[in-house]
Amino acid sequence: MKNILEKLYKYNDLSPEELLEIITYFNYSDPERLFFYAQRTREKVYGKKVYMRGLIEFSNYCKQNCLYCGLRRENKNVERYRLSLEEIMECCQEGYQLGYRTFVLQSGEDIFYDDDKICRIIKAIREKFSDVAITLSIGEREKKSYRKYFEAGADRYLLRHETASEDLYKKFHPTMNIVSRQNCLQELKEIGFQTGAGFMVGLPGQRDENLVEDLLFLKRLQPHMVGIGPFIPHGETPLGCEVGGTVAKTLIMLALTRLLLPNVLLPATTAMGTLDPIGREKALKAGANVVMPNLSPISVREKYEIYQGKICTGDESAHCRSCIETRIHQAGFEVDLSRGDHITIGGKQ
Repeated sequence: MKNILEKLYKYNDLSPEELLEIITYFNYSDPERLFFYAQRTREKVYGKKVYMRGLIEFSNYCKQNCLYCGLRRENKNVERYRLSLEEIMECCQEGYQLGYRTFVLQSGEDIFYDDDKICRIIKAIREKFSDVAITLSIGEREKKSYRKYFEAGADRYLLRHETASEDLYKKFHPTMNIVSRQNCLQELKEIGFQTGAGFMVGLPGQRDENLVEDLLFLKRLQPHMVGIGPFIPHGETPLGCEVGGTVAKTLIMLALTRLLLPNVLLPATTAMGTLDPIGREKALKAGANVVMPNLSPISVREKYEIYQGKICTGDESAHCRSCIETRIHQAGFEVDLSRGDHITIGGKQ
C-alpha cells in the first residue's frame, strides 16, 4: 500500500484497480498515511488557508423528487419559503460586513426564479458588492440560461453529479437523467464558470466500485470545486429508514479527491459536522480547504432541511462565523476571507 500511496502523491493518478485497492484497504486500516499525503498536497497549493463562503439558502421549493432529499416535491410536510430580492440583499449586506467575499446562493430546483429573476439577483449583488465572487447552486437549467447568469456576473456554479453510477442515479433520481446532469457540468465549464461537482458517500446499495466511478468521473471532468458528504437519511423520504453514510468513509474519499485533483477547492461540509462534533475539522485534516457558514435568515434555516439534524440552524451569522473561525484556528489552519478562487483561475493566493 505504501507504494500505491507514494505513486498517487507523486503523479496524482491511479488506475481503477489501484483506486479500488486503496479504498478497500482503508475500509479496515488506519488512513493516517493517506491523510498525511492529502494534507501535504493541499499545503503545496493552498498552504493552510481555509476559505470562508457565505451561504444563502434562498428557496426550499423543488420540482424534483430525489428519494433521499427532504426538499423533494412529494414531501408535503415541508414549510416552503422563498426569499425576496430585498431579503437576499440583506443577507449579502450582513455577510459583507462580516468580511465574506464569496456568496453562495443555493436553492432547490425552483422554477419560480426564472432567468430574469436570477439575473436580477446577480446584477443587484454585483452592482453593490463589486469585489465578491457570486456562486449559484440552483440545479439543472438550459445552457442558454447558464450563459445568461455568467454574463450577468455570476462566477461559479455548484452542481453535484451525486453519483457517477448510472444504475444508482436512475434508482434515486426518478425525475432526472444522468446524461443530462453530466452534460450540464460540461456546459458550465465551457461557458467559463468555476464549476463544482460532487457526490454522496453511503447511499443504499453503493459499492466501493461505484466510488471509484465517482473519482474517475471527477478526474475526467477536472472541476474547480468538489462537494463530498455522507448520505444522511431524512424521515420524510423513501430512504428514511436506511442506514446512512459514515464520516470515516467520507474522509477517505475527500483525501483521494485531493490527491487526484491537487488544485481543487474542497469543502468541509455541514453534513460532516452533523454526524461528528469535530467532523469538519477532520475533513480539513483530510485535505479539505473550504467552509460555508450560513448567512440565511434564522427564521428559514430549519426549513432548508435536505437531511435531518443539520447543525447551525439557530446561530446568528456573526456567531456562526466566530464559532467556526475559532475551530479552524484550533485545528491548526488559517482563515481566509478573500474570494478564494481556484488556483488556476485567480492566480496563486
